[in-house]
Formats: sequence, C-alpha cells, structure tokens
Amino acid sequence: MTFQINALPAGTLETVRDTGKDVSGNPVERVTATGGEPIRCCLRDAEAGEELILFGYEPPLPPGPYREVGPVFAHAEPCAGPAATADTYPEDWRRRSQVLRAYDERGWIHPATRVHDGSDPEGAIAKVLAEPGVVQVHSRNVAYGCYMFTVVPA
Repeated sequence: MTFQINALPAGTLETVRDTGKDVSGNPVERVTATGGEPIRCCLRDAEAGEELILFGYEPPLPPGPYREVGPVFAHAEPCAGPAATADTYPEDWRRRSQVLRAYDERGWIHPATRVHDGSDPEGAIAKVLAEPGVVQVHSRNVAYGCYMFTVVPA
C-alpha cells in the first residue's frame, strides 16, 4: 500500500507566523532549540540553536468529539519542508516508538490504532491504513502524546 506523509500545512504555518496566535488564540512561543525537538514543518529533529515556535495545533479531522489541540514545534521562519515525501518515513524519527492513531471517515478513533516499536514504521503504517474503515492516521509521540504528522492513502 502506498501512502502520503503530510507535515503541517503551509497555510497553517503562514497564519501562525503572521498572526503570532495559534488556533485557540493563544500567543505563539518563540524558543531557541536545545536540540532534538521534533519539528513538524520539515519532519526532523531540531539542531541546537535553531529558532522555533511552539504553538497549539489542531490536526485535520472532521468536526466531532475526537478533534483536539496539542503543542507542536515548527521553524520560526519558513523552511524548505520535509527532505522526503510520499511514503518515506522521517529519517530522524526512525527507531522511535510512536502511536499510530487511526481515524475513520467521521473523524472518530478507529480500533486499528496501535503502537509501533520503530523498527518498520512504513510496514506498521501500511497495516493500519489497510484496515477497513481507516481513512487517515496520525503519528503521535508515545511519551507526550503530541501530534507528529498525518498519513493518508496515496
């Protein structure tokens, strides 16, 4: 199965950078990376000294009870985006356990949701997307539960 891994939408990033406010109207926090922060605009870990913003992001889901807002890091200024696209898992995030939270067409959490150990992320994603009724998957950090990226069938 082929799939598409999507970073934060460019329009969302532009709005947050321009307004200095997140989806809830909270001010964006400007931070200097200590190194290792997961950057959602280019799907890699930050290097120490990079200028970042931290803000509340609402991942793409239809209106409903499973929509939520959570913290994400992005570059403070526009960047080139992810080094790879399509079904290539972010290199910096390989070998990390992640939650693959599956959603159905209503935007409800699907029972195909699982934790993968990081050893074969593409295979784990393909298995979740192959489950009947799954229309998208959100990769989430195991320790903090933060949104990492969205995966949809290609």
